[in-house]
Amino acid sequence: MAVRAEATPNPNALKFTTDKLIFEGTNSFSIRAGETSEHEIMNELMKLDGVDTVFGYQNFITVNKQFDTEWDELTPKVTEVFEKYGY
Repeated sequence: MAVRAEATPNPNALKFTTDKLIFEGTNSFSIRAGETSEHEIMNELMKLDGVDTVFGYQNFITVNKQFDTEWDELTPKVTEVFEKYGY
């Protein structure tokens, strides 16, 4: 199962989409530094150096990076977290 990283209008945000459902229902989820979620994948993404906020809905999670972080360094780490959870 592949995770696809897609650009967004915000250069500090990438949308990571899977073929599997990550979040059941029609609620969206978001967390920022100092917060936690009932969804461990969100918490683990927030622990990555350079992540500012995460937003999730159904089959995707959008990761917002800190301004001084490069996507080339962060994207493989984000993908690794998705793979750990079977996505």
